[in-house]
Amino acid sequence: MVLSEPPPLRDLLRVPVGERIDLTAYDAAATPGGPAGKTAGRAATTALAPRLAGLQERLYASSTAGDRRRVLLVLQGMDTSGKGGTVKHVIGLFNPSGCRIHAFKAPTPEERKHPFLWRISRALPGPGAIGIFDRSHYEDVLIARVRELVPRRTLGSRYGRINRFEKSLAEDGVTVVKVFLHLSYEEQRARLLERLDNPEKHWKFNPGDIEERALWPAYREAYEIALERCATDEAPWYLVPADRKWYRNWAISKLLLEHLEALDPAYPPGDFDVEECRARLLAT
Repeated sequence: MVLSEPPPLRDLLRVPVGERIDLTAYDAAATPGGPAGKTAGRAATTALAPRLAGLQERLYASSTAGDRRRVLLVLQGMDTSGKGGTVKHVIGLFNPSGCRIHAFKAPTPEERKHPFLWRISRALPGPGAIGIFDRSHYEDVLIARVRELVPRRTLGSRYGRINRFEKSLAEDGVTVVKVFLHLSYEEQRARLLERLDNPEKHWKFNPGDIEERALWPAYREAYEIALERCATDEAPWYLVPADRKWYRNWAISKLLLEHLEALDPAYPPGDFDVEECRARLLAT
């Protein structure tokens, strides 16, 4: 009996293109395609590190020969969904010198003078690098919608501008991996309570998070619209259940591995005579 290979994780977690999205239909504690439990999940994530690091080195090496390809991981999710934890536990598997991490906050006065994608363009990774966005241009159709920061007509046009922007990135060699960290309402409460109960985590707590929880239905709707309108073939969305931190870390590591393996970067050949250089070196 021949066992069939499990489907790629990016097929399991990919948000369907052109379909209406109902986040209540997705279990935030599910572990699709994942290892059997926390212990196995942590071990599996650690086991991915050598392959991820090797592919990262090959990607950077290929850029020295003119390869413009690079990877951009976009992390979006409600507060406490694990954007920072992903940066710590997943990106820590790579060589930090080849990663470009940018956490987007509220726009500065200078950034407000420009179109909303201006600050995003300035933070993109260069050839051979892996970029990570902790929040992103999607804040301009998420919090902007919930808080009514811009007219609805302006908001509506932004989805198309985002799609055109991401398509241009793909055409320029950027592999865009957009991850929505799907957290449940109950799990967010537990994580916020954990921060309150531990004085060493008070610095991570913001009383405003309680007010934001009151807007949970509005944020869910805003995410559903963004996932529906901006899931494209060039830049698909991946929905990662985030109630289980170990699964979140494994799933994002696996997604990055699958995308890097698909790129299959190669070490460039040397532009010198190896034997001649060997002889010269041995003569010294």
